[in-house]
Amino acid sequence: MAARFRHAALIGKYQARGIRPALEDVARFLCEQGLDVSFERETAVATGVSDYDVLTTAQLGSRCDLAVVVGGDGTMLAIGRELARHGVPLVGINQGRLGFITDIPLERLKESLGPIIAGDYEEEHRAMLDGTVWRDGHPIFEGLSMNDVVVSRGATASMVELKVTIGEDFVANIRADGLIVASPTGSTAYALSAGGPILHPGIAGWVLVPIASHTLSNRPIVLPDHGEIRIEIVAGRDASANFDMQSLASLLHGDQVRVRRSQHKVRFLHPLGWSYYATLRRKLRWYEGVA
Repeated sequence: MAARFRHAALIGKYQARGIRPALEDVARFLCEQGLDVSFERETAVATGVSDYDVLTTAQLGSRCDLAVVVGGDGTMLAIGRELARHGVPLVGINQGRLGFITDIPLERLKESLGPIIAGDYEEEHRAMLDGTVWRDGHPIFEGLSMNDVVVSRGATASMVELKVTIGEDFVANIRADGLIVASPTGSTAYALSAGGPILHPGIAGWVLVPIASHTLSNRPIVLPDHGEIRIEIVAGRDASANFDMQSLASLLHGDQVRVRRSQHKVRFLHPLGWSYYATLRRKLRWYEGVA
């Protein structure tokens, strides 16, 4: 059995209506289990919670040994990027529809979170993407992504032309609305809606998915996650790069978006018996039509 946790960080989707009572319920339960509890600063300020210590994200990473996230997958993506470098494991509590990575319903809080705190859980590590935008031989922007790096055309512009190189190998010039480089986690997000395959998180690979390609033979491809992917802007106006929820707009011709595997991984803790396939069945409704 793993060692018992001592200090929990609590992070919430503070824009959500009625989130404060849920956060306070989770905080009380954690305290009842003998843990110290600290709120992430923006969560505490936005909800008005004042009965607990308040820490910045960096302080949470250095002082806490568990992070409990109340919200959806977007909330988990944002905090996961920040805490991955600290190695803090995350548990997702979802108020509404269960997500791909926030898999404990609020109404099952005690029966699911209690055993995890005691050390009974399934643990998985999710790979992340390091993305950098280069201009004239110098990096001008860096982003860390759990889901994907997306290079896309401007809102009012026509398609872009992108030169794709993997390692030392030229792969293709692609004319499309854009291109997605997705992690296994991100393979069930934008990449899936663009026609890409689902990649099991245990596979060491990326998915490269064109968005509305001009040439039908430009198909999604699964790549090993070692080496570097380079995407150069050849033609098109107002192209942008998006790293999960971080964006850099107005890329210039000749700019390169370079993507490689991050040295950091996100740690997720799930209740015993958790199954990735069960998550897919639930989220993608694979059970429909089965008696």
